[in-house]
Parts: sequence; C-alpha cells; structure tokens
Amino acid sequence: MNNNKNSTLSVSQRLQSILAKNWAILFTLIIILIFSFTGKRFFQLANFQNILHLSTIYLLLTASETFVIITGGIDLSVGFVMGLSSVLSAKIIELLHAANFPPALSISIGSIVALIVCIIPGLINGVLITKYKVPPFIATLGMMGIANGMALIISEGFPVAYLPRVLPNIGNSYLIYILPGKAISFFSKPKGIAGEEIKELIRIIPNSLIFISIIIFILWHILKNTKFGQHTYAIGGSMDAAVRAGINTNKHLIIIYVLSSFLAGLAGVFYVFQTGIGIYTSFGAMYELLAIAGVVIGGASLMGGKGGIIGSVIGVFLLGVIENGLHLSGVDPFFRYIAVGLILIVAVIIDQSFPDLL
Repeated sequence: MNNNKNSTLSVSQRLQSILAKNWAILFTLIIILIFSFTGKRFFQLANFQNILHLSTIYLLLTASETFVIITGGIDLSVGFVMGLSSVLSAKIIELLHAANFPPALSISIGSIVALIVCIIPGLINGVLITKYKVPPFIATLGMMGIANGMALIISEGFPVAYLPRVLPNIGNSYLIYILPGKAISFFSKPKGIAGEEIKELIRIIPNSLIFISIIIFILWHILKNTKFGQHTYAIGGSMDAAVRAGINTNKHLIIIYVLSSFLAGLAGVFYVFQTGIGIYTSFGAMYELLAIAGVVIGGASLMGGKGGIIGSVIGVFLLGVIENGLHLSGVDPFFRYIAVGLILIVAVIIDQSFPDLL
C-alpha cells in the first residue's frame, strides 16, 4: 500500500513538474487552436510570419530584461531607451539625408551613433545600482523619465518622418519572393511586378526573423555556455555566495545593465527600419510590461537566479499570438493588456506554487 502510494505521489509530482515547466507552451497551443476557429486567416503561414516579424522589437526588449531579471534586478527604462534610440537615429538620418548624404551612409551613421549613445543609460543604471546602492527599481525608473525627456527634446514631440524610402523596404523585406509560375527572387521583390501581381506574391521568411534569430542565438549561447552566463545565474541565486566565490559582482551588474540598454537601443533602431519613422514611446511603460511579462511567462523568477532566453522567446510568442488572434477575431485590441496582466499573474502564481518543481 505504502509503496503504491509513494509511486503514485512520485508520478503526480512528475506530472506537476512537466505542467509547471511547460504550461506556456501548452497554453500557446490551446490559444492557437482556439484562434484557428475564431480568427479569419489566422492559421496561415503569412500570418505566423507576420507575428514573428512584429515580435522582433519585443524579443529584443525581452532578451534585455531576461539578463537583468536573472540577476534579481529589473530595468524599467528599456521602453523609453528604445524611444530615445528611435528618434535619435531617425533625426541623424534625416539631417544627413537632407544634406544629400548617400542613404547607406546616412543610415549607417545614424544607427551606430544611436547604439553608442544608448549604452550610456545602462552604464548610469549600473553605476547607481552597484556603487551608490540605489535599488534597481528606483534607478531605472529615474532613467525612464530622463530617456523619455531626451527623446521628446530631440523629436520636439513629433515623429521624425523625412527619412530615406529604402528604410522600410529593408526592415520589411523577405528572404524569398515567389510569383507563382512567373518569377522567384531573393531579398527583394521580382522586378517589374505591379497591380494584381502584388496580391499573388508569396513572401517567405522575413529578414527580421533571420536577424533576431542570430541575436537570440548569441544571447542564448552567452547565457547557457559561458562563464559570464554562469556568473549571471550565480548573482541572481545569491549575491553573497557570488561575492564569496570571487565574482566581481559590481562589474558584472554594470555589464548586464549596459547590455540591457544596448539591446533596447537596437530595438529602437530596428523600429525605424520597420516603420520608416522615428517616434518617442509615449506609451513606453507598456513596452516594459510586455518585456517583463514575456520573461516571467517564459519561466524566469522575479527573485532572480532562474530563467532563460528560449523561455522568454516562448513568452513573447504567446503574447504575439494573443494580440494577433484577438485582432483577427474582431476583439478590441485593448483587451490584450487585460490578457497580458492575467497571464502575468498566472505565471507568478505558478512560480510561487511550484518552486521546487521548476
């Protein structure tokens, strides 16, 4: 009797562990199934490509937040650093383009300068947190306001829109274009197509997916297979133990927040490539919410020491599927925020309820 009971308990625990670890994947599959019936054109290759393409920015922000949250910190400034990067890069590109610089040179200079400048907020955050012992919540909250103010000053409160037309063409291009029975091309549309032929054009693999896949792989490798990644988990697990193990925790945390800010800056530059404009994030706090939600849904703990890039990718994809599915189902998109809030609460409850199984 006792052996059977112990055996049953062991199986039950294993089942709970599997469900607790993979609930986001299971929930995503259920949501996809539901929207396949309620949303027109939802279950199509083009739609899933669109979800991945539009999730690029959120993947960058969520990846940045993943490193920070694993250390037990939080970065509330990523959405507004993204906005600063967006308007700064766009403003430089606009000025150089107006001065008749070649588009490629204008775009390159604007992008590089924005990425360099966006390292500064992360450096300041890191120094405030490590040297002056300012709590991450307060340090990054202050930086959120500073970054937003700088973005508004640069843009004067208006979108930066007079940019080279090639920008959105690059940001929204695909690897393969197929015009059935007529033409196939790579990286750009077949020449000479117009009118009704545009509707027949099949687009396969957004270039943004290739770009973000490379970034995600590099970050996954750093976190999974390098000493830097091991130290990141160690700091989140126990700061005191990390110090006793000889880890330079202050230097490491500064690098973490610089990386977070850089990835947010990269998201801002890519936003310009996707939309063809630079715009400050007046609703930047929602970017932070979605980034943090993606990390937590992906299995990270807000207490630190747990999480991963792949889990965060799954979290972002789940949020992207919900937003897309609600839109195609004719539901008011503002319900997305309610859904994100509820799922975030569920993720935290699961983390707190099954800490030994995750």
